Amino acid sequence: MKKIGCLNSELSYVISKLGHFDTLTIGDCGLPVPKGVQRIDLAVTYGVPSFDDVFKVVDAEAKFQKATIASEAKTQNPEFYNKMVTWAKENNIELVEVPHEEFKKQSASSVAVIRTGECHPYCNVILESNVSF
Repeated sequence: MKKIGCLNSELSYVISKLGHFDTLTIGDCGLPVPKGVQRIDLAVTYGVPSFDDVFKVVDAEAKFQKATIASEAKTQNPEFYNKMVTWAKENNIELVEVPHEEFKKQSASSVAVIRTGECHPYCNVILESNVSF
């Protein structure tokens, strides 16, 4: 049995298979999952687990070079927006903002979409993996 890190076997497996430039989406409970994209549904109830809870685990398990968020987050969810801006700056990660409709289209290229219990608007990110060396 795994002692630390991501204990969800499906999520751990997807993270371990990420290659350079692969994308992984973490979304709130309302983000639609495009047909053909693997859904990892972690939502238990509203707010559980939170976006932050899941993001911290994923961030600790993989290295990323780019993050994409919906531009609407800046005004509709400034707390999330500011956290993502700070995280990107601290980790030297390119942060891209696109309209939410474009975000949903881009999520169709993700290896998987992780559904959290988050219920704040625009609390979604597409993470592009980097090499760890």
